[in-house]
Amino acid sequence: MRPHTPLARSLIEARARTDTLFGMVKPDAFYERPIPERHRIIFYLGHLDAFDWNQIGQGALGLTPFQNSFDQLFAFGIDPPVGQLPDDKPSDWPTVDEVLSYNQRVRLNLDEVLDQAPEQSLHVAVEHRLMHAETFAYILHQASLDHRLPPQTRLRLVGPAPDLAMIEIPEGPVTLGRPCHDGFGQSPDGSFGWDNEFDAHACSVASFAISKYKVTNGEYLEFVRAGAGPPPFWTRRSDQWFWLAMAGTIPLPLDWPVYVTYEQALAYARWAGKTLPTEAQFHRAAYGAPSGEERLYPWGDEPPDERRGNFDFRHWDPIPVTATPLGDSAFGVSQLVGNGWEWTTTPFQPFPGFQPFPFYPSYSAPFFDGAHFVLKGASPRTAARLLRRSFRNWFRPNYPYVYAGFRCVEN
Repeated sequence: MRPHTPLARSLIEARARTDTLFGMVKPDAFYERPIPERHRIIFYLGHLDAFDWNQIGQGALGLTPFQNSFDQLFAFGIDPPVGQLPDDKPSDWPTVDEVLSYNQRVRLNLDEVLDQAPEQSLHVAVEHRLMHAETFAYILHQASLDHRLPPQTRLRLVGPAPDLAMIEIPEGPVTLGRPCHDGFGQSPDGSFGWDNEFDAHACSVASFAISKYKVTNGEYLEFVRAGAGPPPFWTRRSDQWFWLAMAGTIPLPLDWPVYVTYEQALAYARWAGKTLPTEAQFHRAAYGAPSGEERLYPWGDEPPDERRGNFDFRHWDPIPVTATPLGDSAFGVSQLVGNGWEWTTTPFQPFPGFQPFPFYPSYSAPFFDGAHFVLKGASPRTAARLLRRSFRNWFRPNYPYVYAGFRCVEN
């Protein structure tokens, strides 16, 4: 029986998206490690289908394993500190053909029973795969063009000059998180959320000012000229700076958002006499309104589309920070969703009432260690279904590969 429910079809569509990404890897490059701290590419080729099998096939439906060694080998990724490098060798991994054969058998077995799987398991599989579509995009971004095929891409290089003004956000209420779930990732309205998104709780945010636009490459260039180190996606030739775009190196686009680590973002903000927003301040600027209501998205309750921001895989790279005014928040702040995640000063910690998923207890809890910070918003490679208000991303403060920028606040 082929899957036919909308949620099952979403998993099939997500497979197609990640298959396209693996199709960009040149045949002799699957044992390369574009990011030194991460697994070799061959791991990710097997990981997504192994995760689906472990969560849905064995975990939810109790199917009999057919290749237990691969189920375990590809079960978990790694998140070591920057500079702590794995020591595995290419010979430690199976061949590409063996992994592809395993993936095909997983899909054939699962597709017969997907419609019998619990909705929560399917939500987890779909969103896990879509998150990896972004993760693998920035891994590919670090690979040389000798190891991957450049994508067909359209670049928007120039927009109106950004207004550097700060926008005053009045004191007001904020609701963080989602209403209480049943321990299986489901809100009372039936929608899905990850364990770290629960439970919903309200707080009040004091007045503050926030920059209308994300900090641009052009603004950050002044910081570099004052002695700061360059961001991860910049490279220099002679006396000119360039941007490492997905399809190749281009002259530095001054009105694109700068992508930096948390440490670099915080250093810039302090240099400018400001700081970074907290998670609650981001929510107030993004989803609040002068009336006191809270919106689903910064622009309102209408579904996301290309007019509102740079997300959902439409672009491989950023666009100018002024390019999507229809996505502005009720307070007039631009691109709070899309065109790059945004660092906050909030350590990644559980909300009150947090309960780990019993079927995936290691999703969030291992990262409540004070060594990761919350990011909000979305990047060009973030799926539309992950744009919900409660979604939280997190990374180490010196992790240099993610599509993440920032904006400044004054308290």
